[in-house]
Amino acid sequence: MRKILAILLFMSHFCVNAQTVRVGAKHFNEGYILSEIISQLLEYNGYEVKRVYNLGGTLVCFEALRTNAIDIYPEYTGTIASEILNSRTKISNSEIRQQLNEEFQLEISGSFGFSNSYGLVMLRSKANELRIVTISDLKEHPKAVLGLSYEFLKRQDGWGNLAQAYHLSLQPAGLEHGLAYEALRRARIDITDAYTTDGEIARDSLIVLKDNLLFFPSYEAVSLYSRNLDNKIKVILQALVGKLTESEIQKLNAAVLFDKKSFQEVANNFLVNKRIILTKTVDPSLSRWADILSKTRTHLFLTFSALILAILFAVPLGVYVYWHPSLAKPVIYIVGLLQTIPSIALLAIAIPLLGIGIVPALVALFLYALLPILRNTITGLQSVDPLLKRVSDGMGLTKIQQLKWVEFPLASSVILSGIRTASVINVGTATLAAFIGAGGLGEFIVTGLALNNTQLILQGAIPAALLAILMELLFEVIGIWAIPKHLR
Repeated sequence: MRKILAILLFMSHFCVNAQTVRVGAKHFNEGYILSEIISQLLEYNGYEVKRVYNLGGTLVCFEALRTNAIDIYPEYTGTIASEILNSRTKISNSEIRQQLNEEFQLEISGSFGFSNSYGLVMLRSKANELRIVTISDLKEHPKAVLGLSYEFLKRQDGWGNLAQAYHLSLQPAGLEHGLAYEALRRARIDITDAYTTDGEIARDSLIVLKDNLLFFPSYEAVSLYSRNLDNKIKVILQALVGKLTESEIQKLNAAVLFDKKSFQEVANNFLVNKRIILTKTVDPSLSRWADILSKTRTHLFLTFSALILAILFAVPLGVYVYWHPSLAKPVIYIVGLLQTIPSIALLAIAIPLLGIGIVPALVALFLYALLPILRNTITGLQSVDPLLKRVSDGMGLTKIQQLKWVEFPLASSVILSGIRTASVINVGTATLAAFIGAGGLGEFIVTGLALNNTQLILQGAIPAALLAILMELLFEVIGIWAIPKHLR
């Protein structure tokens, strides 16, 4: 009997190890840290974890969870109430739990132990100079320069309703949250939105303006996950309930932002120090080059896969349109319209249809590569000397033979130029795929923006720029090999 129990226990442990849990993270410092804490806790307990970080704002993360593209991510109760449940009034955690369960079949864990509220912040010296203590005091300073994060500008609990509640007439400008503190320090702006647990508040001697009308709800940090998540995982996550105070999360944020520690290392130190796990599982000396090479491989896969798909679609379509000239203008017009859609918007539109990860990224890159390839294919074929076409026709060549032996070789340099342009576009656009969890060099850039870390940004930007140059050189070599010498 004991042997049978031992075998069953071993099999149970093997099954747990075989299960993969997908942990998402929003695009900001604290989101990375909390997601990494969750990920390492699950790994310590035998689960394989797939990290899907840099998922933009609340709605991207929530849509990924709702469509089963991820299993869990850290969220805040006030954000759930206002942005997900669209509540215009403050509601309790029990009401949040009930509505999430009924409307979306989702659940939340207990609070991590701290609330990370929104707030408006100023340099203490500037606030003292203007005698601003509360948000209401801003009514007396309509010319103050206000720079707000894009998400806060559009949120239910953001600027629009806040300005209405406080009768404020200030006109804000939008900017990336990670860059707002630098603008504040350099006196480019006077006020910005902040999370009250941000490490910059203490470092830069900022003051959080008092929310004297109690506009903001409570933003308790919790884990948000599907109701169908394995109960064993829900039990494991209870180890994090009540384990973080506001001052502790500020220190963790500061360790990443100012001590330049990785959020993996900071999360691991927290778990060990709190004795939630007993051994260190992260080596801070892990090779940076290995990480760069891994993300470069993903970037190349995204770029070349989308490019090959675009070639296979656009070149035959270009030939068909060339044979049916009346279709040229409408087809190019429709494909050109796709090019006008901002890439980040196209990625966001794809999420409800295709989820997150590689597939929507490939679709977006495929669509962006179509126009230069299609246009150059049509233009190249149309530019073939009509006399040569008549000669080949007089020789009795079929339409396919004319295309193969005359028209296509003569148009090859123009077609290859379109493919070359599409490849360079894809290398740059692929960096945005990081916003939907597709990976690549964009992960460094997006994370660097969130952490205001120039080194991380360059870690992604420089290899991406080098890839674009290599693409140019690659197609230069292909041109020498594929295009007849007299046509180059």
